[in-house]
Amino acid sequence: MKTKDFYYDLPEELIAQCPIENRENSRLLVLDRETGEIEHRHFKDIIEFLNPGDTLVLNDTRVLPARLFGNRVGKEESVEFLLLKRTEDDIWETLVKPGKKARVGHTIEFGNGLLVGDIVSIGEDGTRFIKFHYDGIFEEILDKLGEMPLPPYIHEKLDDKERYQTVYSKRLGSAAAPTAGLHFTKELLKRIEDKGINLCFITLHVGLGTFRPVKVENVLEHHMHSEFYQVDKKTADIINKTKREGKKIIAVGTTTTRTLETIGNKDGFIQEKSGWTDIFIYPGYEFKVVDNLITNFHLPESTLMMLVSALTSRDMIIKTYNIAVKEKYRFFSFGDAMFIK
Repeated sequence: MKTKDFYYDLPEELIAQCPIENRENSRLLVLDRETGEIEHRHFKDIIEFLNPGDTLVLNDTRVLPARLFGNRVGKEESVEFLLLKRTEDDIWETLVKPGKKARVGHTIEFGNGLLVGDIVSIGEDGTRFIKFHYDGIFEEILDKLGEMPLPPYIHEKLDDKERYQTVYSKRLGSAAAPTAGLHFTKELLKRIEDKGINLCFITLHVGLGTFRPVKVENVLEHHMHSEFYQVDKKTADIINKTKREGKKIIAVGTTTTRTLETIGNKDGFIQEKSGWTDIFIYPGYEFKVVDNLITNFHLPESTLMMLVSALTSRDMIIKTYNIAVKEKYRFFSFGDAMFIK
């Protein structure tokens, strides 16, 4: 299986640069994975494809305003940091550019000294580990100084930070948004619940590794970065009851899918659990828990393209994506949605 097999041609003007005004008015491409039939709808119509007793599983992670701009103490050179994850105490693993401005022993200040960090080590892949010093609550300082870590293909500044958060985001810890969930409004979720569909939540803190390009020619040689997940007993009970009753599990996003498939047993049942996952789902994978998927349109040759191809087929996904291009759907994080039923 070659990485190039998951390529499609995407005109740059179809990459969404900002969210639409009303989340649920984004377009929705509905794909029947049994027949290949396609419908063109709007996201608010998703309720028509969900039945009483089905369960919608959402990722309630919340994105850190993880992009910080600072200066090395005594220097005027600007240094950009992207927080990836907290390793211990107040030490964070970060991506830095330019890296040569952040060597071990260097001290960086942010916000005129509101936050100060010492570079304590450098990882094998060039990441920097920085120990922060501050007065007060770190999350409040980060919210004041940090910017949303928008993907590199988005060039416009985001005026409202909440538009890169789902309306149900709760647990702070992601370096990127679980973008399939960005289409839901609180009103739409209530209409779905009122119809008799269960809503439950998992947490997977999205790391940038999910979106890094596959650089190997052979897909099987790609190594996924690990991400932290957490599933509580309430969610496990709802999912297991749904399975026993023969109803469907609809995952909102690839992050939710990866979490459920990590912890599901061969019969599709799960239990309360937390840990780290580096599961890599590609064609040939047999899904245990997830029946249907709500997702966005993904980058060519990405692990996310491979995951959605595993739920259908590579040929079907490439054909569907080419139709989405022809129909001028909006792609990637702030783009339109797709429902694989």
